[in-house]
Amino acid sequence: MNQLDALKQFTTVVADTGDFKQIDAYRPQDATTNPSLILKAVQKPDYRSLLTDTVAKFRGRPLDEIMDRLLVRFGVEILSIIPGRVSTEVDARLSFDTVATVARAERIIELYQAQGIHIDRVLVKVAATWEGIQAAKQLEQRGIHTNLTLLFSFCQAVACGQAKVQLISPFVGRIYDWYKKSAGAGWVEADNAGANDPGVKSVQHIYNYYKKFGIATEVMGASFRNVGQITALAGCDLLTISPDLLATLAATETPLQRALDPKTAQALDLAPLSYDEAGFRFALNDDAMATEKLAEGIRAFCVDAVKLDQLLLEA
Repeated sequence: MNQLDALKQFTTVVADTGDFKQIDAYRPQDATTNPSLILKAVQKPDYRSLLTDTVAKFRGRPLDEIMDRLLVRFGVEILSIIPGRVSTEVDARLSFDTVATVARAERIIELYQAQGIHIDRVLVKVAATWEGIQAAKQLEQRGIHTNLTLLFSFCQAVACGQAKVQLISPFVGRIYDWYKKSAGAGWVEADNAGANDPGVKSVQHIYNYYKKFGIATEVMGASFRNVGQITALAGCDLLTISPDLLATLAATETPLQRALDPKTAQALDLAPLSYDEAGFRFALNDDAMATEKLAEGIRAFCVDAVKLDQLLLEA
């Protein structure tokens, strides 16, 4: 049995791509997209027509509406291939606006429903800022399920659990990147691999906390840099994996053992936590890695959203 098939025995495998023609080969349950992935996809000849068709059909409408229609168009195509859910992201430029995030998420869901897609097959992705988490709380209360992204710190995970969001996406690879860069010449790869990887440890901590206290929010490890990070998190609720790493797992026959287990987590001695806004902001500020990576991630998604806007205007 290859490692991809072995992983599927105890973890839901999710494809992290807007390139839906690559998805079918790996038979994932779910798929995730974001503006950067969609931007990459629409610049390929195979997908350019999705952009030009969407613009032609809705020319004259507000740019943000055309953007959402394009994102939903990709999502509908992906849902025709996978059996599960697709994650579609709210514009990152709204990351600090709870009201606007709720409104944009509701429109995305309405666009999916107009295409005959059931609400339970869509997760609306929202940045895990305080404002984003509060928007997600409201959306969940309205039956719209959310995926809280750009999650780097334990306080973000705790606040998401309090808000009863459907799913969180802790960014394993970006956490690893920060610690590796911070260590500079002192970084020893072998000492920070597998279960000792700082990104892996972050997800282990969140997973154990959620399972210990019966928090229903799903944990989906994301942004992997190597297969070792994935295998060290085997057993996590979900893992969203790029096509390149899915291919590596599918080509590897090395036995794979479960690394995370809810029964083990329940036996741990952990203290429950909760955050109000002031406590959350202080805890996030106290974590230099999370503060920097959250800001950097929002900026990068905003840059790609602007580029996507430009392609829409030129189409």
